[in-house]
Amino acid sequence: MPPVWPLMLVALSPPNFYRDVLPILQTRCQQCHRPAEVAPMPLLTYRQVRPWAKAIREAVVLRKMPPWFAQPGFGPFSNDRSLSQHEIETVARWVDSGAPEGNPHDAPPAPHWVGGWNIHTPDLILQMPHPFPIPATGDVDYQYIVIPTGFTEDKWVEMAELRPSNRAIVHHAVVYIREPGSSWLPEAKPGIPYVPPGDTPRERLINGWTTSDILLVYSPGSLAENWGPAMGKLIKAGSDLVLQFHYTPNGHATSDQSQLGLVFHRATPKQRVITLQLGNDRFVIPPGDPHYRVAAWGTMPNDTELLSFFPHMHLRGASFEYNIIDPDGGRRTLLRVAPYNFHWQLSYRLAQPLPVKAGTKLECVAYFDNSRNNPNNPDPEEAVRFGPQSYEEMMIGFFDIAVPPGTGKDKFFVRPR
Repeated sequence: MPPVWPLMLVALSPPNFYRDVLPILQTRCQQCHRPAEVAPMPLLTYRQVRPWAKAIREAVVLRKMPPWFAQPGFGPFSNDRSLSQHEIETVARWVDSGAPEGNPHDAPPAPHWVGGWNIHTPDLILQMPHPFPIPATGDVDYQYIVIPTGFTEDKWVEMAELRPSNRAIVHHAVVYIREPGSSWLPEAKPGIPYVPPGDTPRERLINGWTTSDILLVYSPGSLAENWGPAMGKLIKAGSDLVLQFHYTPNGHATSDQSQLGLVFHRATPKQRVITLQLGNDRFVIPPGDPHYRVAAWGTMPNDTELLSFFPHMHLRGASFEYNIIDPDGGRRTLLRVAPYNFHWQLSYRLAQPLPVKAGTKLECVAYFDNSRNNPNNPDPEEAVRFGPQSYEEMMIGFFDIAVPPGTGKDKFFVRPR
């Protein structure tokens, strides 16, 4: 008869900072939580992290941090910053056991960060020539600032990043590529902030619309653009970059002087990236409505590949989704952002490009909460229309596609007979 061994209970050692927690911070948190970045405190060292241990535990257990709002079951997305259940449990157990430091020799190698940037060292840095003054209160019209590139040859951009000097008052910014010969904003002078004509903010916004391609969209919490070695954005020789800013006063008179960093391809990439959008500007959200639906759709004029999605709404935004509609009317959801978070407007990049055929219908659906239950709602008694300011609303679904290097937006929208 074999011997009977007594039951042995082995106590697992608690997680420690250097061996277990620091790797999570490096891959999920430090891009924002380091000096001069958007987060309020750096999380690089044990000394920096330890005072925030309990707050970090609460944020990760409640999935407030890292910010990521795509519902599970879609994608996958290459820039998914959400923590796995194992990572959440590791952080929680570490805090519950007293946040032990561990052995510094167990620490993984520190990531290499380029000072002041989330991209490689820029090949070119363009800056607003003068600070733009922001009043303490009131509305500020969208500002358009033309920056000539001076390029004498075409440039393919692999990485790009816009860095406001004052993030607190930049609601969002869009960098457009104005190609030579464009008739868009003919009265705007280089380096001088410009507001399109119009009697109302909505008219001025509409008069500033363009079909020019977008280089990038900046919003709080957004990541720098990195299209990789095989894809890029084209800036033709002689092009201007037009920076469109939505500034929001925060009670203190201040200013902003943003700069743009570019990293170039050394050769023509295999594919060109183009940014498109679906939007609806003709809605009226009734007062008090907690679940108001607004939709927009369009068909792809040619075969392409979908790369990423960037939904944009304002303070009453509740959720946003991108769908493909089949010929029989069935919907296949590619991304559902719920809840939508006005303060963390993120891009969602597919892990693999998604091929779509010409004639494929792409639909964007947004839901707005104009009720008193929405803590961000400026006024639930108001009927809300499309407009540029945060107390108005927007419904825009940006998305990136990949096309052959010689295909621009004009050529892509020529539908085959």
